[in-house]
Amino acid sequence: MAVYVTKESKVLVQGMTGAEGMKHTRRMIAAGTDVVGGVNPRKAGRTVDLDDRAVPVFGGVREAMDATGADTTVVFVPPAFARAAVVEAADARIPLAVVITEGIPVHDTVAFTAHARRTGTRVIGPNCPGLITPGQCDAGIIPADITKPGRIGLVSKSGTLTYQLMYELRETGFSTCVGIGGDPVIGTSHIDCLTAFENDPDTDLVVLIGEIGGDAEERAAAHIRDHVTKPVVAYIAGFTAPEGKTMGHAGAIVSGSSGTAQAKKQALEAVGVRVGATPTETARLVLERLATGQ
Repeated sequence: MAVYVTKESKVLVQGMTGAEGMKHTRRMIAAGTDVVGGVNPRKAGRTVDLDDRAVPVFGGVREAMDATGADTTVVFVPPAFARAAVVEAADARIPLAVVITEGIPVHDTVAFTAHARRTGTRVIGPNCPGLITPGQCDAGIIPADITKPGRIGLVSKSGTLTYQLMYELRETGFSTCVGIGGDPVIGTSHIDCLTAFENDPDTDLVVLIGEIGGDAEERAAAHIRDHVTKPVVAYIAGFTAPEGKTMGHAGAIVSGSSGTAQAKKQALEAVGVRVGATPTETARLVLERLATGQ
């Protein structure tokens, strides 16, 4: 079992025929992902040869789903077209839309995430690396060769830190790693992933990576207190960030004591989550908790 994507997932790529879409589609296929089609209205009816696989291009998501049985789409379209792409995917009732595109206006993200909730499509992202169930499915841009299958679940706001923790714990391995994105509005939260990992019998421990700004980690702490029985280890990026400064992600802005790394650390530790001072220490805490079973 895994979270959100498995070896059974059938994946579309919206924007597959662009440079980034083509590059990462090749990567996904090499990782074992069953990429069943691309979507580009201007190139519908063509077939793209990607190494040893010929991938058809469809004019729309609904058409592609009808032809292939796709249940996941990965969105690589430019920011100006992202809202329309996700709305189209949601209107087709595809179960999962992974939005890699960065730089999408917040009002567009608000619109398409609200629309997707109404239609029942789960959105991961935007501005995220996607997600990977090692050895089964890689939907996005996460490198597939830095870890292996295991029993750790990972949910992270940061793409780079997703990769680092995967590498630090590469000998232990992961059930699924989910990069949820760090924009102010995202489709899937820490809490959503914590719930999924809690219900996954093949996940024994969850790593939560947060960052300064907002209150997502504090809300996750309350959820862990009330609903999560599995051990959780966390890392918060931004302990050295000066107050009042935006650091990296659009959501990472600190005002006074609200949203600071220290406030998030305190909230998580208050509900029994061990918080590492560095990614390497976080990995060590994970191994300690796995060894003790607590």
